[in-house]
Amino acid sequence: MGKIASIEYFRVPPRWLFVKVVDEAGNVGWGEASLEGHTQAVEGCLDAWTERYVGFEADDIEHIWQMSWRTSFYRGGPVLMSALAGIDIALWDLKARKLGVPIHQLLGGKVRDKLKVYAWIGGDRPSDVREQAQVRKSQGFNSVKMNGTEDLGWLDSPSALNDCVERLKTVKDLGMDAGIDFHGRVHKPMAKQLAKALEPHHPLFIEEPLLSEHIGGIKALAQLTSCPIALGERLHSRWDVRPFLEAGCVDILQPDISHIGGISEMKRIAGMCEAYDVALAPHCPLGPIALAACVQVNATSANFAIQEMSLGIHYNVGGQDLTSYTKNPEVWNVSDGYIDLMKGPGLGIEVDEDQVSELSKNAKAWVAPGFIGPGGEIREW
Repeated sequence: MGKIASIEYFRVPPRWLFVKVVDEAGNVGWGEASLEGHTQAVEGCLDAWTERYVGFEADDIEHIWQMSWRTSFYRGGPVLMSALAGIDIALWDLKARKLGVPIHQLLGGKVRDKLKVYAWIGGDRPSDVREQAQVRKSQGFNSVKMNGTEDLGWLDSPSALNDCVERLKTVKDLGMDAGIDFHGRVHKPMAKQLAKALEPHHPLFIEEPLLSEHIGGIKALAQLTSCPIALGERLHSRWDVRPFLEAGCVDILQPDISHIGGISEMKRIAGMCEAYDVALAPHCPLGPIALAACVQVNATSANFAIQEMSLGIHYNVGGQDLTSYTKNPEVWNVSDGYIDLMKGPGLGIEVDEDQVSELSKNAKAWVAPGFIGPGGEIREW
């Protein structure tokens, strides 16, 4: 046992927030509390929880999780759960490193030795994707994901959907699979049409076909299409996930480990999904700590399907990428669509604290972009 001596956070480019927990014996764990576009809010929550949790037993991970959830009166939501995720992941890393084992050993042990992965192509305004898909193929990926559309009006011209179908066909012609991310930017009148148009070309899944607050619309859409429906990045706890499972309107759940309270809650949600025959495919366009945490849970989950990787994603600008901030970036090497399960202790990555400290100096908080339509109206991004 050892009490928490300090909790620090580091804002680092391109848009990540790392958390470091140290106990009184000098044992260290790293977590990731990245919440894209809301960094300062998460930092404020971490400031409050640092004052609260210094002096708690670092081994009592579940107690700290429950304290964060049940004693704050207001609970859940992206900010609180992202802050909790940073601390939770770091505590798991610290504990497993202290014991000299990978985190997955503390979660019951692995059920696989390697994990299927996919990478992004295109950007917020996708255009020709053939060249990018070929690059991904040369990197060892067999599957990719891309945005379905640019910004769309509530009711737009059906012709605005044609490019998406052609891009899917292009990737399929290269012998690859592609998930299509509607990104919550497509409203019901257009989403119905796009799902039907994509269906004959067999996308790997369609992601966030509607915003998650429209569960009735998602349920109706699920009954109209055979395309597997994926969502979950904007659900922040098992209680948020539950109605979607009960409604039978999601086929692939995509919880984000940095938005749902970390490893502890991801493991619980994975078990819930298994009971409903729903696949697990964690959302993770984030940094190496978040991805390593996903991998540790995926390794123990029978219903794990595929993992998102941020390698070369369009958000990673300025020279920092998934391979930054660690001393063993080779763990992210892809072969025939898979990465190997890391064998090292804790998260299985070795954080380069010197690089984290240096690049955190004067780091700017990432600001989420937005779309404005031709009439000056705000559109979903």
